[in-house]
Amino acid sequence: MTASATPERLSVMAGLVLVMLASVPRYLLEGHETRLTLLMIAAAVVIAAAGLHWRLLELDARQQLPALMKRLLVCLLSGGALIAIWQGISLGGLDGVLLLAHGAALGLLLHVIGLLWRRPATG
Repeated sequence: MTASATPERLSVMAGLVLVMLASVPRYLLEGHETRLTLLMIAAAVVIAAAGLHWRLLELDARQQLPALMKRLLVCLLSGGALIAIWQGISLGGLDGVLLLAHGAALGLLLHVIGLLWRRPATG
């Protein structure tokens, strides 16, 4: 099985790093130092993999990245807005730390689902 470098994969890796970093305040406030250490190690590994992925991308694939990153940003903001609405309804207010972590996770999920819908059918 050979996997080629794609701008979509790189955008997902960037989103994954952002989700990991968005969880840092939550782990800091709740005192989960061991989980925070593991999260930072995992983030470093994903950043290293993304760097290698970047080097493997061809020039035309790199030119697709700005649009994908804008799309990722819109999805992250949309995820944050949806979680804010959910928290407003279910909690009666907003919890900023959970909003950041959960909103980023939902935003990345929206981004990935959108990429899957956009992918052309193979076969």
